[in-house]
Amino acid sequence: MAITFQYNKTSLQGLEKQLKIRERALPTIKSKENALRLEVKRTRDEMIALEEKLENDIRSYESMAALWSEFDPDLIAVKNVALSSGKIAGVVVPVLDDIAFDVKSFSLFNKPSWFFDGINVLKTLVSTGIEAEFTGLKLGMLEHARRKTTQKLNLFEKVQIPGYKDAILKIKRFMEDEESLSKSSQKIMRANQEKRKKKEEES
Repeated sequence: MAITFQYNKTSLQGLEKQLKIRERALPTIKSKENALRLEVKRTRDEMIALEEKLENDIRSYESMAALWSEFDPDLIAVKNVALSSGKIAGVVVPVLDDIAFDVKSFSLFNKPSWFFDGINVLKTLVSTGIEAEFTGLKLGMLEHARRKTTQKLNLFEKVQIPGYKDAILKIKRFMEDEESLSKSSQKIMRANQEKRKKKEEES
């Protein structure tokens, strides 16, 4: 990013102001980026754990496959998924509050007694699956925010702050050179005036 500036005091003051803003914001951006990095890792671990739990639970019920063929899947359905929103390192993320199920009544005379357990097993599997989905959604949002924060941090740290410092230095050097030239010109002018005065006095 090229920083546009002019070789004058107004431009110098403007650049110094911009530099101060960025230097002041840098520690906050760094701590946000660090917090998001840690949160991304924690959420990814949580999602992997939920996915593994779901796989293990499904595998543990595979031995009951013959029984499951008797089960009526219409007995249970997800009625509602209650959501709210929370903030993690300044990023708004969805929070899974509750999963409500709709369980139809059935006759114990016509259905096997293990159907109650079957309903609870399905509730657990579905809850874990939904939780894993939402954790994945949260992870995506946190990763996006972390990438944007890292980009901003790199822009400030590696491009803008060094760019402003370099521009400020160039203006200061130019102004110093200009001042030296001005002083030298004044000395030469004074010396010439004194010479002229001397000549006039001598004549």
